[in-house]
Amino acid sequence: MKLMRYGPKGQEKPGLIDAQGRIRDLSGVVADIDGAVLDGASLARLRALDAASLPWVQGDPRIGPCVGSIGKFICIGLNYADHAAESNLPVPAEPVVFNKWNSAISGPNDDIEIPRGSQKTDWEVELGVVIGKPAKYITEAQALDHVAGYCVINDVSEREWQIERGGTWDKGKGFDTFGPIGPWLVTADEVPDPQNLGLWLEVDGHRYQNGSTRTMVFTVAKLVSYLSQCMSLQPGDIISTGTPPGVGMGVKPNPVYLKPGQTVRLGIDGLGEQLQKTVAAQ
Repeated sequence: MKLMRYGPKGQEKPGLIDAQGRIRDLSGVVADIDGAVLDGASLARLRALDAASLPWVQGDPRIGPCVGSIGKFICIGLNYADHAAESNLPVPAEPVVFNKWNSAISGPNDDIEIPRGSQKTDWEVELGVVIGKPAKYITEAQALDHVAGYCVINDVSEREWQIERGGTWDKGKGFDTFGPIGPWLVTADEVPDPQNLGLWLEVDGHRYQNGSTRTMVFTVAKLVSYLSQCMSLQPGDIISTGTPPGVGMGVKPNPVYLKPGQTVRLGIDGLGEQLQKTVAAQ
């Protein structure tokens, strides 16, 4: 299934994408697409619905983040060896873990705000992993059983705040609008191998990133298991699993960064695309 949320910010309704690519309203069935409906039994009930019997959402509504009431927004850094190289950093021996604040979450086609005074706002296409079943001290072999599905994430990053201003990476990663999620949560049964997905990103039509999850340092299963050793993972938590090479910071000889008035387009095989405009933060 492809589950999604649509409508004005803060008023999103649950929906699913039918076989014809149309939005069907799920608000008569569930209150939201969130941790309460991401366990296996709840997803099975949604899968059993006749999509054609659900109200068809006409027009062109705003698409919201594909998961509501997100608990934790956990991110992994330097998880592609070639991205670590372009960042002039060693390949990590263990996953590099940081967080995005929930106030950074936005819809897949919402504007990206360039922070006041920023000269180094960057892009990162990433595979998002949505937890559907509580996980604590689980093994790598058990890990994928705890995944409800997958989505596209743009891990927007302000490099000065991330790298040059001391402290942790988190503050450069958590500006408002720096976490576009969606358009869909594609359930795990439709993604038989999360380590075989192409992912790409373009700015103003120029392709900067063109990679594959095959080259991850730590697989999805490894990441879910690893994180469960140091925190409990809950339904509705999201893990952003790192980016392939091609970020603006890595462009040689001169890095390239986002500025207001640009268009960012990105996608992952089978998980849909995002399209964002960049604007100056007010």
